[in-house]
Amino acid sequence: MIDINHIPPEKPIQVIIGAGTQTWEGWIPTHQDQLDLLNRQDWIDSFSTRKVDALLCEHVWEHMVEADGRMAASLCFEFLKPGGYLRVAVPDANFPNDEYQNIVKIGGPGPRNHPAADHKIVYDYRLFVDVFESAGFEVDLLEYCDENGRFNYHQWTADDGPIYRSLMHDHRNRDGEIKSVSIILDAKKPTTN
Repeated sequence: MIDINHIPPEKPIQVIIGAGTQTWEGWIPTHQDQLDLLNRQDWIDSFSTRKVDALLCEHVWEHMVEADGRMAASLCFEFLKPGGYLRVAVPDANFPNDEYQNIVKIGGPGPRNHPAADHKIVYDYRLFVDVFESAGFEVDLLEYCDENGRFNYHQWTADDGPIYRSLMHDHRNRDGEIKSVSIILDAKKPTTN
């Protein structure tokens, strides 16, 4: 459970799910033992009286099988306020780089200090969008590779939730060469149903 009682009503509730070492000003970092994406009671205990404005989740969804990813999307939808959003990123199945694909594959070796061996799925953009649209979200793709491996980028700002493993922020993407990407999307809860 996370404590949001100290946040004044006029301030937004912004939560990082599976934060690891991420800390961003204005965002509450959480770990699985505080807010489990698949444990509805954790969400009730944390947000029973107040809905969340924004959620941020970088490279967590690939650690769940697809059915659990869909359930997690539904829980996020339920506990976001109308107009709230989830910014989420995962490895990209369409990125045309053999070394990258070996690292992110199901049961792959992963980078140092990262549990890639427990990757359960590698999403392409169509399936990842469907996970969130089927939960009721309106989805805006920010970064992804299409079926031909072509990288697509739509303007976004880190002010709405920074994603390190992205074109602009990942240290591996330098000198005009893209070496690491994510599927990044914003899933917005409609203001009316």
